[in-house]
Amino acid sequence: MDDTLDPAIDRRPADTPADDTASAGALAARLERLPRTTRSHRGWMVLLGILFACDLADTNALSYAAPAIRAEWGLSVAQIGQLTSYSFIGMFVGAILGGRLSDRFGRKRTVVWATVFYALASLLSAIAPNLAVLGVLRVLTGLGIQAVTGVLIVYVAEMFPGASRGRCQALMLGIGLLGVPLIAGAARLIVPLGPDAWRWLFVVGAIGLVPAVVAQFLLPESVRWAAVNRRVAEARSTVEQLESQLPGPLPEIVEHPQVEAPHRPTDLFAAGIRKRTIVASLTMVFGILGFYGFNSWVPTLLVEKGYSTTEALSITTIFSVAPFIGALGGMALTDRFQRRTTSLVLTAVIAAAMLVFAFTGAYWLLVASGFLVTLLLQTNTAVVYAYLPEVFPTALRGLGAGFANGLGRLAGFGGAFLVAAIAGALGFGGVFTATAVFVLLGGLTVGLFGERTRGRRLEEIGGDRS
Repeated sequence: MDDTLDPAIDRRPADTPADDTASAGALAARLERLPRTTRSHRGWMVLLGILFACDLADTNALSYAAPAIRAEWGLSVAQIGQLTSYSFIGMFVGAILGGRLSDRFGRKRTVVWATVFYALASLLSAIAPNLAVLGVLRVLTGLGIQAVTGVLIVYVAEMFPGASRGRCQALMLGIGLLGVPLIAGAARLIVPLGPDAWRWLFVVGAIGLVPAVVAQFLLPESVRWAAVNRRVAEARSTVEQLESQLPGPLPEIVEHPQVEAPHRPTDLFAAGIRKRTIVASLTMVFGILGFYGFNSWVPTLLVEKGYSTTEALSITTIFSVAPFIGALGGMALTDRFQRRTTSLVLTAVIAAAMLVFAFTGAYWLLVASGFLVTLLLQTNTAVVYAYLPEVFPTALRGLGAGFANGLGRLAGFGGAFLVAAIAGALGFGGVFTATAVFVLLGGLTVGLFGERTRGRRLEEIGGDRS
């Protein structure tokens, strides 16, 4: 058959390589020049968002099951706190391991099998006979969940047009946040059914098995990963599919010159990449200390401040509306301005609002400032999630983003004890002053030392070793 009759090939400039020796740069350039998302992109986004929602549902399952577990097994508050912290240990390992596996075996394969892994661990949690077994299973669940989350943001960065990468990351986060009210609603219906009905929450948390099966059949491998791993025909087929879904002539291809790609794990600390690794890691460490330091401690410390439990829950219920709005708000910002500048401005506003929350005596101002903090924390998360995978070369993108994310999760584990110590010594105001400092340090780190990523191709960012 004459190749000139193939509409997908017709749409390429004549000088674009068409055989299996086509460079990764050429295919990435064709993907990057797409002016907008296609029908396939939109379908993938729904699927990726559902996978993320299942992640967050399972992550939060323990929080809603904890009171019933404590009552049935006669656990102390400290034991419940330890059980919760185990997930962070698993997330630390999962972020790094998942990133490395995705660099070695592929983004799609890692997402699918890590989802299956954490879903099975969650199902086993439903029949855990005691605290020790449940603790081990929650470590394994956290490992799988964070492996999925870390690779999802890498997949979006690699597969969606450069002009809309940030918006797509924010949208995936927004869809994913729907998993929290999903598991909250399930808990409200299930937990009151009996003393051990909490076990069914972990069954609900394993619902990720369904989109994992769908992803196995419908989600293609990342074009960039496939191309640099010599699966050029597969990558080219995906690009041609996307090109065929956009009517009219496509913009000219601008191919960035290829450079020798680092691929060993130790290359994360080689000259030219070391700074990026450190900046990304510190941004995640400070960001997660501030994020979880605020969100995890608000209900408890409001009661310590003198509010009744009912009042504290009413306030936090109001706050629960904010994350979804904040994530969608990220869609308006992430591709409009430099990500590093946006994060710096957002964290400065968040820190100021946290200080108001910490020291105001007015109820309405406490609620308003807390709502603003909760909203903008999620907006900043969308911006940072867009930035994180962009600064590493394709061969190390999974590991680099996973390493930074993993250190952040480890900080979340240690932060629980740090915030408890601050609360004991300095009280309500001291805790939220500390979280304000953490958040601002994260913004300053990326804002002053981070890379410019807006409007730049991934190959240009990752290949610029300066």
